[in-house]
Amino acid sequence: MKGGGGGGVAPAKRRWRGLAIGVLFLVFLSMLVPLGFLLGLHNGFHSTGIVPLQHTSPSGDPSSRVDNLVKKFGPTLSKDILKGFVNEAKNETSSTNSTPKSQQRKGIPVPPQVVMKPLIDKSISRVSGKAGMRAGNDVNDGSCELKYGSYCIWCEENREEMKDSTVKKLKDQLFVARAYFPSIAKLPAQNRLSRELRQNIQELERVLSESTTDADLPPEIQKKSSRMEAAIVKAKSVPLDCNNVDKKLRQIFDLTEDEANFHMKQSAFLYQLAVQTMPKSLHCLSMRLTVEYFKDSFDEELSEKYSDPSLQHYVIFSKNVIASSVVINSTVVHARDSVNQVFHVLTDSENYYAMKLWFLKNTFKGAVVQVLNIEHLNPDFYDKATLSHLTLPLEFRVSFPSSDSAPAIHNRTEYLSIFSHSHYLLPEIFKNLEKVVVLDDDVVVQQDLSGLWNLDMGGKVTGAVQICSVRLGQLQSYLRQSSFRKDSCSWMSGLNVVDLVKWRELGVSETYWKLVKEEQQVSMKERSALMASLLTFQDLIYALDGSWLLSDLGHDYELNTESIERAAALHYNGNMKPWLDLGIPKYKGYWKKFLNLEGQFLSECNVNP
Repeated sequence: MKGGGGGGVAPAKRRWRGLAIGVLFLVFLSMLVPLGFLLGLHNGFHSTGIVPLQHTSPSGDPSSRVDNLVKKFGPTLSKDILKGFVNEAKNETSSTNSTPKSQQRKGIPVPPQVVMKPLIDKSISRVSGKAGMRAGNDVNDGSCELKYGSYCIWCEENREEMKDSTVKKLKDQLFVARAYFPSIAKLPAQNRLSRELRQNIQELERVLSESTTDADLPPEIQKKSSRMEAAIVKAKSVPLDCNNVDKKLRQIFDLTEDEANFHMKQSAFLYQLAVQTMPKSLHCLSMRLTVEYFKDSFDEELSEKYSDPSLQHYVIFSKNVIASSVVINSTVVHARDSVNQVFHVLTDSENYYAMKLWFLKNTFKGAVVQVLNIEHLNPDFYDKATLSHLTLPLEFRVSFPSSDSAPAIHNRTEYLSIFSHSHYLLPEIFKNLEKVVVLDDDVVVQQDLSGLWNLDMGGKVTGAVQICSVRLGQLQSYLRQSSFRKDSCSWMSGLNVVDLVKWRELGVSETYWKLVKEEQQVSMKERSALMASLLTFQDLIYALDGSWLLSDLGHDYELNTESIERAAALHYNGNMKPWLDLGIPKYKGYWKKFLNLEGQFLSECNVNP
């Protein structure tokens, strides 16, 4: 029994001894495998821990799989950037493991405990604007394309310099602080932080109420911004209910959107008010001239030239003293024989005496100027209601699709300037004249216009620059008529040669008023004038060469300088007239050089367009 018991114990010990040896062998193998990886024994990895980005045979090589993975996550990453990325990474040693995780590049597979420095690529490191706001600090490194695709390339190609960046930063800080403040203020333990936030919010509100650009900011603004940034960091570290912060943030968003809409509507209204009303300085000038006219007695010399058909007669409809003065001055300066020029300025009762005094006190190289009050005229015309007030040339902005399939966002917009009701009184006002040249008061003459008097218009009523980019067929929704040729070009006022003899023969004025009366029953008054003018002069327009008049200086910023200098006359049609602060600055010089700023009333009324 004893021997049998001893024989039973020995096999058990041998079994346990075998299991122990097996465990030790497995432990040894488990140590060899990572050691092999660390020593670079595996063919798929190198000692630097970087996967080689090179093409290999499709045999399941790990480097090929990693390369495909990189392509999957970064479809827009160029090969040059990838090569630069790998070359820089290969220069790193294992000591880079100590680099913080915040510097790791997102979106690219990295072996464990291998950290790469951000790749700064000049082609995308200067991205700003919307991409900068979306991507934050990461936009300035090479990961931008991995995160945002070709949007980064688009932003770089269309990059604009950020203006007033400090003001925008302050507004963003104020925005965030207002979102956190209500939640912080409810915590009794954060009274100090609450007071700090309130104080910083009040300081930034006061600064931004007085400053709209970086140049307006006080010198100590950087300190204020730093204090606000520190307060925001503290607020973010406080445990808060995210729902409350989110609710306040959305509330601020809604209020900001409402405020933006209000300011947008207000700015649109003020813009229209500014372009449709006379500036304060010009109104002051007109009133001062009117008072001066009645203070002193001025004898107006009636000239026989006013009705001499052998002279060159120019007609200007205007309520603006200095605008009509610029037209006349620029015309006589470039005239070969200004003595034969006669200017007829038609205005209203409000500006009549100011106009008379201005042109009595100023001379224009021998040319004579006649000022007429259109409201005091009594021509033999059947519609006396048109004489109740002066109407200036009408300007229309028309939009229509550039093609039949183009969406509405791609509509093409053109500006048209046409005759007003007052223009159709010309044959009755100047009964003794045979031909006149009509100039708008927003025109500047740059060359001699005497060639217009030698034109053979072939029986046409008026000579005008045609706008064939806008044909009557494209304005069918405005014309509401089918009895017109759709391929007929529209025309532009500004500089027009008018054959008054032919006008009377064809009864152009009667045709116009008939169309106006018919159209006013179904549409607005201004729209009826557009329709009636275009249809009245259909087939009666003599096309002047485009070099006689260059239009669009009152709305188009992209006009060619060479075209401006070659044109015989410049037309500032559009809302941005040269005498307004809203005028396009680079075009104002062509107008201002013919404005005589010497005079007592000009300085007293601060007239300096």
